[in-house]
Amino acid sequence: MTFRNDFQKSSARAERRSGGGRAIAVGGGGIGGLVLIGLYLLLGGDPGQLGQLTGAQNNQSSQTAQQSPGEDPCKTGEDANSRIDCRMEFTGISVDRVWEEQLPAQAGIEYTTPGLVLFEGSTQSGCGAASSSTGPFYCPADQTAYFDTEFFSTLERMGGGNGPLAQEYVVAHEFAHHIQRLEGTLGRSNYNEPGPDSDAVKIELQADCYAGIWAHYADKGPDAILEPLSDEQVADALKTTKAIGDDTIQQHSGGGVQPDSWTHGSAEQRTKAFLTGYKSGKMSQCDTLERGVYS
Repeated sequence: MTFRNDFQKSSARAERRSGGGRAIAVGGGGIGGLVLIGLYLLLGGDPGQLGQLTGAQNNQSSQTAQQSPGEDPCKTGEDANSRIDCRMEFTGISVDRVWEEQLPAQAGIEYTTPGLVLFEGSTQSGCGAASSSTGPFYCPADQTAYFDTEFFSTLERMGGGNGPLAQEYVVAHEFAHHIQRLEGTLGRSNYNEPGPDSDAVKIELQADCYAGIWAHYADKGPDAILEPLSDEQVADALKTTKAIGDDTIQQHSGGGVQPDSWTHGSAEQRTKAFLTGYKSGKMSQCDTLERGVYS
């Protein structure tokens, strides 16, 4: 899904930060450990839980700094089509536009914009310190989504898509956790009680479905800032939903598939959830928690 080249943002949507070395050291080492952490956090994990999940320990300084003021590299849709960092920022603008309309219409809730931080190296969030190895995540404590674009290289090596929509899906999913926070349901996700039927999996599948809702509306209407979505782009995004299924990650880690430890859902479930939102555009079709509150 590409942006209209002639679209120009009115103001900066993202905060950019640069930091020092790693904020978290991973016990066990190796790319497998880094990928598992990144994929855990990619779609909603709490950085504060990394220690209990992996044996990670706080290591070097988590000090971060904003980049020195300079010319904004992300001004137009053309910039978003050529730079991943600009794509993350402009996707945030698009997701805001969709939910500003759809959340009140379908759930009767006013949309408030989450923070959007693009960082390099390491950063500090309201949920704790994070580094390149943690991947993108949403922190409910400060209502901010964090993205280090270096993570997408790791995701691609794991079999995820490398096209625009595959990357934009990640932003839409993290923003979906903000929607859940506004709905008052995000707190039901408990990674200490995993399993295929757990609330943790239900929350993550709903976020996948909400990301699909964004894709459904993002290229429609006179104010759309994205070009029409192609079947090839959808297929590329589905490569990512399959790559980040709990069963796929477990297979890549060298162990067997263990559904009792799932926190995000299988590849099949995640793919189905995204497609459900994309095809329907309705929050009622994403009601994994069976609340029955959507119009």
